[in-house]
Amino acid sequence: MSLYAATKKADELMAHVYSHLYGLQTIGLRFFTAYGPWYRPDMALYLFSDAMTQGRPIRVFNHGEMWRDFTYIDDIVEGVVRCVTGRGFDRYEIFNLGNNKSERIMDVIEILASEFGVKPQIELLPMQDGDVPATWANIDRIKAKTGYEPKTPIRAGIPRFVEWYKSYVMRA
Repeated sequence: MSLYAATKKADELMAHVYSHLYGLQTIGLRFFTAYGPWYRPDMALYLFSDAMTQGRPIRVFNHGEMWRDFTYIDDIVEGVVRCVTGRGFDRYEIFNLGNNKSERIMDVIEILASEFGVKPQIELLPMQDGDVPATWANIDRIKAKTGYEPKTPIRAGIPRFVEWYKSYVMRA
């Protein structure tokens, strides 16, 4: 129950109707917590990195019991390319693009802190209205139709993100 979820559902419904009214192929892609270089500054890893490097506490909701399916940008791009170049899709398709594995937010913070060489300050907070404690992308459908298989585990992706963050954000 969130406006974010409602906008996603509305988009998929409009694409479905448009596809059937006008006979056009539509493929919807659900990105699951994409991250990497040039990552959005309003998303978790960026916010956590800013807080850690500036000595501020990291706000962690649901008292730290949050899980997210973090997906490295190279894997997202691979999935998009497979959908753009693929064949044999139904007229209307929706695919999840994710890592097919949830990561505990506290473990992600620990990896980030290790990469930055800092001890993070954590502010544990209750669950936010409209949020969910866990996300996980079931990629069975896109894997069957395109062969999509994410290749970047969180322990490989975070160091790449931190390298970019240090060279771009911290030097700016």
